[in-house]
Amino acid sequence: MESTEVKLDSKRSMQTWFSPVVIVLTILLGFFIYKFILGDPSHFEPCPPNVTDCDPTSNHPLPGDYFGIVYKGGVIIPLAIALLLMIIVFSIERLIFLSMSKGKGSVDVFVKKIQLMLNENRIKEAIALCDVQRGSVANVTKAALEKYHEMSSEKTLDREQKIVAIQKEIEEATTLELPMMEKNLVIIATIVSIGTLVGLIGTVLGMIKAFSALATAGSPDAVALANGISEALVNTALGITTSTIATVAYNYFTSTIDGMTYSIDECGFSIVQTFASRHNTDGAPRA
Repeated sequence: MESTEVKLDSKRSMQTWFSPVVIVLTILLGFFIYKFILGDPSHFEPCPPNVTDCDPTSNHPLPGDYFGIVYKGGVIIPLAIALLLMIIVFSIERLIFLSMSKGKGSVDVFVKKIQLMLNENRIKEAIALCDVQRGSVANVTKAALEKYHEMSSEKTLDREQKIVAIQKEIEEATTLELPMMEKNLVIIATIVSIGTLVGLIGTVLGMIKAFSALATAGSPDAVALANGISEALVNTALGITTSTIATVAYNYFTSTIDGMTYSIDECGFSIVQTFASRHNTDGAPRA
């Protein structure tokens, strides 16, 4: 149990700095992409030959050049890109971690093997199977089986006290594992909420800019207005895309965690029930 706690402490220390570093780096990368990739002059109409102080990015994007169109979305675009990068990075991180948490083999097969070994009273073999399987479900199951083995030879406690001790061990082991499985889900859930809102802020700012330019023009320019609206809606498209990906990722990860939690509960219930059926009220093994 101590080695498991040491490993979990190591994982927690890594997770402590991982999230803020990813957030800072993705924000910086978002501004880099916006400035130097989307804002490259090659994506915009060239300046007249006789003009020396012309900024190409102030011109219209080249027809069909989406990099230039996205750049014209305005100052909110770097933040929207950063949110999209965040959801990609955190989704990959959660996929890797939860895959490791499942262990080396199928969790369902592992649970069935544990139940079979419990029915045949092969406790040491079940503990060895947990070492082979690894992962969060195996870690909790191993802790419960070791407590099961310890309580089987305990002479000073009655059956109810032993069952409580096993249940407490399961709860403590689950408490150690569950926060690690749910790590960074709060960030993903937050991006689900704010992704679309950030896109809408960019759209509103773009629309204000487009209509302000139209109002100050000498005559209405339908082309300029259409371009302004198109550029503003880029923010909405990027925000909705980010929120959609975040929603799918969040639902997938929560359902995966729920499945592993159910497997932990199933193994814990089997261990407790098997112990109760094999021991008398005074805690001694039944003949």
